[in-house]
Amino acid sequence: MPKQAKDELRKALRAARREHVAALPASMRGLVFHRPPAPLLDLIPLGAIVGLYRANEHEAPAASYAKFLFERGHELALPRFSSRGTEMEFARFADPFEEEDLENGPYGLLQPFGDAPLMTPDVVFVPLVGFTAEGDRLGQGGGHYDRWLADHPGVTAIGLAWDCQLVENLPVEQHDHPLAAVVTPTRIYGPFA
Repeated sequence: MPKQAKDELRKALRAARREHVAALPASMRGLVFHRPPAPLLDLIPLGAIVGLYRANEHEAPAASYAKFLFERGHELALPRFSSRGTEMEFARFADPFEEEDLENGPYGLLQPFGDAPLMTPDVVFVPLVGFTAEGDRLGQGGGHYDRWLADHPGVTAIGLAWDCQLVENLPVEQHDHPLAAVVTPTRIYGPFA
C-alpha cells in the first residue's frame, strides 16, 4: 500500500477514534481499561517488567493498568525520547499514582526524567490507530514501536484500543510487528500464536 493511502487510512481512523471518545460519557471513560482481564494477565508472567504508555486524549488509556500492575508487584517502564527524531527507549516509571517522576517529553507526552534508569520490558502495551482481529496493528506512523520491538525479539506486545479502531484488514509490511493480543472495552482479541 502506498504511503499516501496508509496516511489517509490513519487520518480516517483517527477521526473515528476522536468521535468515539467524544461521545463517551466522562463516567464511562473512567471505568474502561480499569483492570486487565484475567486472560490478559496470563500473558504477563510474575516478575515481568511491563512497558506502558502515556495516552493522548483519544488513545485507549493505560494509566489504570499501570496502577494495577504496580500493585501486583511489577516494575514499570514508559517510553522516553531524548529529543524528536531519536530512538525510543524505556525508562523506569516508579510512581503510577502521583506521576511525580515524569516530565514533558519532546512529543508533548509525559515521560520518565532523563536520569531514570533504562529498562527492557518483557511485556509492552502499545497504542495504536487501527488493528485487525488477527493482531495486525497500524501505529501513529513514526515506527517507534516497530523498531524497538525489532531490536527486542521475544517481547510480548499487547494493543489497547477502542472498539471503533477494529478494521477488517490493514496493509502489513515486513517491518510491522504483530501483536500478541488486543484489548478493547468489550473484548479481547487473541492471544495469537
